[in-house]
Amino acid sequence: MKSEPVIIPRQDHPISRSQVSPNALRVLYRLKDNGHIAYLVGGCVRDLLLGREPKDFDVATDATPNQVKRLFRNCRLVGRRFRLAHIHYQDEIIEVATFRAMAPEEPGEAEAEPLAEGEVERSRKPRHVVSDEGMVLRDNVFGTPEEDALRRDFTVNALAYNIADFSIIDYANGMEDLRRGVIRTIGDPVVRFTEDPVRMIRAVRFAAILGFTVEEATRRAVLELAPTITRATAPRLYEEMLKLFLSGAGERVYQILRQAGLFAHLFPRFNGWLDRESDGFPHLRISKALEWIDGQVGGGEPVSPPLLLALMFGEYVEELAGELVSAGMPVPDAVSGAMAGFLGEQAPIIAIPHRIALAVREILLLQLRLAKIPGKRPQGVLARSSFAEALAYLRCRCAVTGEGEKVLAWWERYSRDNTMPPVEPGTGESEGKATKRRRRRGKRRKPAVS
Repeated sequence: MKSEPVIIPRQDHPISRSQVSPNALRVLYRLKDNGHIAYLVGGCVRDLLLGREPKDFDVATDATPNQVKRLFRNCRLVGRRFRLAHIHYQDEIIEVATFRAMAPEEPGEAEAEPLAEGEVERSRKPRHVVSDEGMVLRDNVFGTPEEDALRRDFTVNALAYNIADFSIIDYANGMEDLRRGVIRTIGDPVVRFTEDPVRMIRAVRFAAILGFTVEEATRRAVLELAPTITRATAPRLYEEMLKLFLSGAGERVYQILRQAGLFAHLFPRFNGWLDRESDGFPHLRISKALEWIDGQVGGGEPVSPPLLLALMFGEYVEELAGELVSAGMPVPDAVSGAMAGFLGEQAPIIAIPHRIALAVREILLLQLRLAKIPGKRPQGVLARSSFAEALAYLRCRCAVTGEGEKVLAWWERYSRDNTMPPVEPGTGESEGKATKRRRRRGKRRKPAVS
């Protein structure tokens, strides 16, 4: 890897300040005006060069977190594994990171950063902590812009936009890989994926979203290290799963994950079920459901986490519930039991929050009620908190299987014709007319005659 960066001057790249968030520009200029180096870094630079609109703007600087905090009253310091500064604006948070070193010479003995004015001696020392398996647990050792670029995950994410002269700084040959459409790790991919197994998932996500290919050595490392993905924490893997399948390229993500062997380790029993046939037919509904979700996301229609999970795993849970019904369990109990079984399988690997799981169960249970048209009290069905998602689930199933179109049409018409505006709490209109009940007085007993 080159030690001297390639500098692409303003006239040779397409990024303009007009494309950058005004809040990010404020942060960059205040850091620069106070004598600090300040770069836009990471995915926002990559996306701007590709003509895509970034979701957020990240800043890297030589200012320490406490120095950043002194410059911005709206700053909050966050994180243990990576110490970051969040600059809060009304509608946006700009994340500011201090340039990180590749690794300290003596892990855990790095010099503590200077204290902010008025701060007592309790700030954490910058530390680099690695597990026995080589996974980075904490990384607060500050370094140079070059070190910071070379410790990033992929070459296309190591580009920096310098606010001082509006140039692009490339330490890792990222511009070439961007032109060629390649996802390549910086350095040895086995080492980089061992440091942080979630980088394997990120490689899949970037390849799917950008339409890039994964470079051969990087691809082989993913295949080799796929079983280690479960070393990442279960809550973090849940968040990464949402990013993967709500990216607008979820179906391609799914195919790449299965080819790379990652899907089998993220969803072991579900993956085994996918490999089996039911009634002589393969399980293809998840792929079609993800295509439907991609269409929704691409059209600007939000897909909630409960709806995503219901669409991905609904057929599996329904089949498990069918087995319980055959054993004599009532249908609602069977759906609840099947859902609990699925959550139990996933809990050690991907921690699905309890409230999300309850909403998924409600979406699946409502399918039983929607099938009965009109049924008793259909207006009460509209009032259920998961009705819109349950109807979307039915809409997707109709698009995928062609079944239930009559039921879908009835509920869409009924919900359109019977939607009532929300009523302020306490007006009594939404609850019907309340009638005061007169307190009944007990009859007085006549005093006993002595």
